Amino acid sequence: MSTSLHPHSSSLPRKLLGLAALGLSTLTIVAAASGRDAALDLADFDKVYELDALNVHAGEDWRPTRSASATRTDTAIEDIPQSISVISAQVLEDLDVARIDHAMDFAGGVVRGNNFGGLQISGYTVRGFTTGEIYRNGFPANRGTSTSPDASSVERVEVLKGPSSGLYGRSDPGGLVNIVTKRPQQDAFTRVRASAGSWDRYRAALDINRPLDTAGKVLARLNLAVEDNGSFRDHVEQQRQVVSPSLTWHINAKTQLQVDAEIIRNDSIYDRGISPVNGNPDVMSRRRFLGEPNDGKMRNNNQMLQAALEHWLPNNWKLRLANQYWAGHLQGTTSENQLPAAPDFDTVRRRTRARDFQWHGNMTHLDLVGSFTLAGMQHQFLLGLEHETHTNGSTFWQSDYPPSYALNIYNPVYGGPKPTTVTKTSTASTTEIWGLNIQDQVSFTEKLRGQIGVRVENYQLDGRNLVTGAENPHQEKDIATPRIGLVYEVSPQVNLFGSVAKSFKPNGVDELGNSRKPEEGFGYEAGTKFELLSGRLGGTLGLFHITKENVLTSNPDYPASSIIQQIPIGEQRSRGFDMQVAGYISKSIRLIAAYAWIDAEVSKSNNPNLPVGRDLAGIPRHSGSVMGVYQFQRGVFKGSEFGVSVFYVGTRPSSTDANRLDIADYTTTNLFLRYKPSENLSIGLNLNNLTDKRYYERLFGNTWLVPGDPRNFSINVSLKL
Repeated sequence: MSTSLHPHSSSLPRKLLGLAALGLSTLTIVAAASGRDAALDLADFDKVYELDALNVHAGEDWRPTRSASATRTDTAIEDIPQSISVISAQVLEDLDVARIDHAMDFAGGVVRGNNFGGLQISGYTVRGFTTGEIYRNGFPANRGTSTSPDASSVERVEVLKGPSSGLYGRSDPGGLVNIVTKRPQQDAFTRVRASAGSWDRYRAALDINRPLDTAGKVLARLNLAVEDNGSFRDHVEQQRQVVSPSLTWHINAKTQLQVDAEIIRNDSIYDRGISPVNGNPDVMSRRRFLGEPNDGKMRNNNQMLQAALEHWLPNNWKLRLANQYWAGHLQGTTSENQLPAAPDFDTVRRRTRARDFQWHGNMTHLDLVGSFTLAGMQHQFLLGLEHETHTNGSTFWQSDYPPSYALNIYNPVYGGPKPTTVTKTSTASTTEIWGLNIQDQVSFTEKLRGQIGVRVENYQLDGRNLVTGAENPHQEKDIATPRIGLVYEVSPQVNLFGSVAKSFKPNGVDELGNSRKPEEGFGYEAGTKFELLSGRLGGTLGLFHITKENVLTSNPDYPASSIIQQIPIGEQRSRGFDMQVAGYISKSIRLIAAYAWIDAEVSKSNNPNLPVGRDLAGIPRHSGSVMGVYQFQRGVFKGSEFGVSVFYVGTRPSSTDANRLDIADYTTTNLFLRYKPSENLSIGLNLNNLTDKRYYERLFGNTWLVPGDPRNFSINVSLKL
């Protein structure tokens, strides 16, 4: 399947290149012409690169204090005028999870969305808006049909809330997720972790870190993980292998090269979950599989390579050139159901779908970052040029819903003859993006700091129907997305912040091939970042109001006088507040907690089935979580721990349709114990969903509900060599 496409030329990329070259040259000259030579020697080696790598220091494993996600510069979280929730690797370990999903429960305002049958990066709703925007070290991790991120190489997860197009380009206005991966360290170590649990779930992970030379200038780290998992769901299983190498080369005291790679192979049964029966989601057994075991597994292979070269210029200016290449292939056959139908509601009709998706892409960042004093104010400045190109190819083969392929939901009989394929669609598209980022973080006074930035982007999309050979009309859009924010230090323990930002996301073409207006988001936020208990506990509270315009709605003239079925005139609005608190109550007790109240609704519509005021699908008004861990400080159990976590999700509408269902709220309680007979060995037990609550962790309209795990356990052993 050929997917080669050539975007049309544009003058804007040349303008961006010219402007970036002029800016980079000017700033380099300014930095070099300053009065002090900032050359670094080897004595400064550790100090410089410890800060730049954003390593987690002692005492920060539950409460990191710095971030690069919101600014692409190493900045104290308290100085960033935007809500950022951070979930550390220690939280992932305490939860004994292999994916980031459960850790996201502690971000505040983040709810699980569609998981595409368990095959792709899971979708989320952040502050009321659905998003799939997940990044890895500042690069997109889900262009294409990438599989879910594995926890084996994750150092921390940062949820950047509110519109973020001012730095990352096209995105949803609720926020995005950036995964910071584990990097090589100076000290050699080897860690082995193995776990086994309910329904024949097995996992092993290996973390090896080594300096490759005696001077410690070349450091390597390798994370490996392998899984073989069953499920409480009938016929559902999954296997996964992950290889994540990382290399850091301190070429000299001024120059560093960082290389990261990841290869994931994932084989899994496609599983959409269960369906409501005559409007009741609790009739069908949680175990019932509505697919077809004879379909076999879907295979999803992903490869990623990142490289970043950083060079320090005089006076702490830094030039950074970074690149990411990614590719993947998803292939397999599935059987998918409709809702159980009258008169008896005891059978579901099914169809077969075969998928063959391929994707690959390349992105390059060139950033100049530095600080200077102007008009008595300190400035941290970033000028960045970005180029991305990626190609997606997708082929579907699909049957209809013949009665002969129906399944009884109470007494299923699998293995029937496959339906005949009736349709095939095959498309390819190439996207090219040029972006220019300009950002200034200003210290106006000792207490007042500000951030202002703008991204200018040229977005181009070309596509082709591979069945008919017809090319889609060329899409091109120039757009600027500004953002501005202020932070005021009320006291050393309390900062107040406020920000305004804009986002955009392309909206495709209509049925006539004309480009639609892109979705545009606009968000306001105000809040506080605070410290308690002498800085051991820290938190963020943010109040927000976000609108998303140009949402696709039904064409009122269709079908009477128009063939255009959807037009971009709708609007959605989300408002509320969210918060996260994390850190140490005492030397023995650590805590992480989050809560959100979100009011998300349709604010403009021409569709009578989608009236103004209708709640958005899948968004609970209330959600929250808390986890506390106690560590023994002395005696025979010194170093051992036990912890409790509680997670709550309020009532959610299954869709925005008039016949939507209200999915009941739920609370789950989990317990973990960790015994440490020595510094290098720990043995853990996790007990999850202690009350065996029936709940649904993901929704996809009124048809598919993904049930959460019943009561279960896992045992894990961790050994440091």
